[in-house]
Amino acid sequence: MRVAHTRRLFGSTGRDVAPVGQGTWKIDNASAAAATAALRRGLDLGLTHIDTAEMYGSGAAEEFVAAAIEGRRDEVFLVSKVLPGNASMRGTLAACEKSLARLRTDRLDCYLLHWRGRIKLEETIAAFDALLQAGKILSWGVSNFDVADLEEVVAIAGAGHPACNQVLYHLQERAIEHAVLPWCKEHGTAVVAYTPFGQSAAAFDPHTKHGRVLDEVAKAHRATARQVALAFLLRNPGTFVIPKAASIGHVAENAGAAALELSAAEIAKIDAAFPRGAPQRGLPMI
Repeated sequence: MRVAHTRRLFGSTGRDVAPVGQGTWKIDNASAAAATAALRRGLDLGLTHIDTAEMYGSGAAEEFVAAAIEGRRDEVFLVSKVLPGNASMRGTLAACEKSLARLRTDRLDCYLLHWRGRIKLEETIAAFDALLQAGKILSWGVSNFDVADLEEVVAIAGAGHPACNQVLYHLQERAIEHAVLPWCKEHGTAVVAYTPFGQSAAAFDPHTKHGRVLDEVAKAHRATARQVALAFLLRNPGTFVIPKAASIGHVAENAGAAALELSAAEIAKIDAAFPRGAPQRGLPMI
């Protein structure tokens, strides 16, 4: 049974992509067998958007993904990232080839600059364009970019770029809603939320005021608080989430969020329980 049956347009790619995907940061902390089984179960449930990076486990995460997607590559919207220190023209081309080798595939559906470094964006974008022309990647995007950075990308690459901006976004960290998310919506750039549950379980404690709100909404839908948290982030149609799950049980829970629709009243209750706060200087990232 496929739970995550919904799809939505991924930025300017023209591709319909599962809004709930699978992240792989720190997945190499699990055994290869457990991680591979979880990723494959995610594919069975429709979590076909898989995100990884050359940085994750120094390439180990990409190797886990390769094992999971073997024989199923055409089902997957596969994303990886180049480190900013490797993002020169020559470095990007070499990094992409290494990622493709570890992933045992001939192309990436989207290739991201992991965060902005010292190498000029013009050089990285030129490398992305060369990879596009070679068919090594089918689209490209960025991660951890604030509005000024995004504006610079458009000035270099033109409208329709970047395809996505992968950013820190969860109930207790909603800073992107002030400027980054509206910019992405206006420019047709997908927002991909990493660490969408945050790094603390406090948000889901039913003994707290905000935790009780999630619990109440979850019970009304016969869902879990974590599913409600993902559904809240997905209330914007251009947003995607990539929670990591190294166990089959967690994968199934994540998949169940894709079909969960919150009412306007429920969204308002969650918004009040987890206020986005005042604008911050700089974009939060981990």
